[in-house]
Amino acid sequence: MAKKPFRSLHTSPGFTAFVLDQLAGLGDVTTRSMFGGVGLYRGDLFFAIVARDVLYLKVDDETRGSFERIGSRPFRPYPDRPGSMQYYDVPLAVLEDADDLLRRARGAVAAAQRGGEKKSTRRRR
Repeated sequence: MAKKPFRSLHTSPGFTAFVLDQLAGLGDVTTRSMFGGVGLYRGDLFFAIVARDVLYLKVDDETRGSFERIGSRPFRPYPDRPGSMQYYDVPLAVLEDADDLLRRARGAVAAAQRGGEKKSTRRRR
């Protein structure tokens, strides 16, 4: 069986800058490159992914329903593989509404905190 080519998570710098601007009210959000995409952190909590010019926020049992009700879908970095991650896409209408986005981003930070998703402690080279 032939191996399928890797599908990059590349996102444009302009989209990432827009997302960070919309999240300015959240406080100090930092980024970390990951496979062409970008991980977003609030302190040491990994709460969002920007991949293929889509923002995905961390969800858990307390927040998942609000994303499902607006039609959000889980992040699947490799559509040809089963399973998904606990990050849901943010619709354009929410992304453009800074107040709604901030409310959901705060929920994502709280979900990351409840789940204990912290930044890797590996040393950077």
